[in-house]
Amino acid sequence: MDIVSSALQSGFASLASYLAAHVLLCLVPAFFIAGALSALVPQQSIIRFLGPDAPKWVSYPAAAGAGSLLAVCSCTIQPLFAGIYKKGAGLGPAITFLFFAPAANILALSYTGVALGAEFAIARIVLALSFGIGIGMIMAIVFRDGEAVRVAEGATFAAGERISRRTLVFLGALVALLIAGTLKVDFLKASLFTAELPWPGAAHAQATLDRWVPVNEALGAEGLSLQGAALIVLLGLIGGAAWRGLGQVDNGFNRLTPLALGLTALTLVFAALGLRATENGLFLTLTGRTAAVAALLALLVPLARRFDTWDVQQWLWETWRFVKMIFPLLVVGVFLVGVIRIFIQPEWIQAVAGANTVLANLAGVVFGVFMYFPTLVEVPIAKMFLSLGMHPGPLIAYLMADPELSLQSILITAAIIGKLKAWTYVGLVALFSTLAGLTYGAWVDGAPLVTLAAAVVGFVALLVAALHLIEKARLARA
Repeated sequence: MDIVSSALQSGFASLASYLAAHVLLCLVPAFFIAGALSALVPQQSIIRFLGPDAPKWVSYPAAAGAGSLLAVCSCTIQPLFAGIYKKGAGLGPAITFLFFAPAANILALSYTGVALGAEFAIARIVLALSFGIGIGMIMAIVFRDGEAVRVAEGATFAAGERISRRTLVFLGALVALLIAGTLKVDFLKASLFTAELPWPGAAHAQATLDRWVPVNEALGAEGLSLQGAALIVLLGLIGGAAWRGLGQVDNGFNRLTPLALGLTALTLVFAALGLRATENGLFLTLTGRTAAVAALLALLVPLARRFDTWDVQQWLWETWRFVKMIFPLLVVGVFLVGVIRIFIQPEWIQAVAGANTVLANLAGVVFGVFMYFPTLVEVPIAKMFLSLGMHPGPLIAYLMADPELSLQSILITAAIIGKLKAWTYVGLVALFSTLAGLTYGAWVDGAPLVTLAAAVVGFVALLVAALHLIEKARLARA
């Protein structure tokens, strides 16, 4: 019973730390960004650049850019991938879109940066961008003859409409809010005003929280502050108001809509404060981050009013749809991470993936495929592995493979593009995820960047040549 009690306590402690530390200034703005992209950006304005006749320097970056806007996992991306492929998108850009959306969308990157550090977020986007485009180009080269037949059979690709200027400005303000809440730079951390609020019981209350949710750096347990506890309460209030205020806003604004939005703004500003318990009370600090978050929230109000009522309703409804789709899975996943953490010994992780070897990176890829987690849940899993001693190289390999591949998504991809193309894609993802881990791990261990880049380019060139010869031989036999 003691081990069960400890596991449950670890699960709740992990969840409490997660809700207090990582959700607000990171995921809340990102959810609103994802909702705006879904509701306000015309679909054709995204896919219009992906046609087979578009220049490669346009189509592949456009595919990656479109993928970055979608907070989806490998299964959810399949209908979108099928849609643009059937409408006439080239195989290469479509594959880049399929790869990049789960691996490096805005939610995944922002959460990775907050939970694991900016260096992991930067590595994730650089590797996902280069290898996603690389995999797409390889697939286009290998299967170019079959793709030429498909395009010639009459696939059409709509030109589409452009993104309006007001939408771009609005999205820019939302992205600025996300950056202001998460970026760790001096002017945002600078103190603007301090005050001590008298509360004799503050120290005792913090000590109680420390007993309930203890800090354990070895296991990655961050503890829970009084500010964090207050933020969890505010999150609960937001959820209660948003259930109808945002969830039914497509039928028209109701009295809970402004309450949900007001609580959200209040919570973000409160999260941007510095607040800690002392012997005499609570020490309050207003920082540059506090001022920036408050100013950007105020700016969003007149920018939102420039849209039609229906557009705003759809934005809020799409935002709530993302929350309902992703947030419960995150809560369950983070709780299970805390439970599992009790049973995993650091020696096991260090023995399997404690060094940057080929086998260690392959282990990270295999775990990501067969122990598939919904989108964003891979980040707390990765944080646990890092705290238990996993080398950064295999950790990146896991972060590249887990969002991309699951058994169910492989079957769906095969139904869309055929078994040969699908399994070629799976092999390339596994191979490039392992290569990504080895490359990043070698860089962390001190290898020169120029040498690593030359090795990767040479490897990709050999791979393209080999696959092209294999496909040429297959077509000759056919």
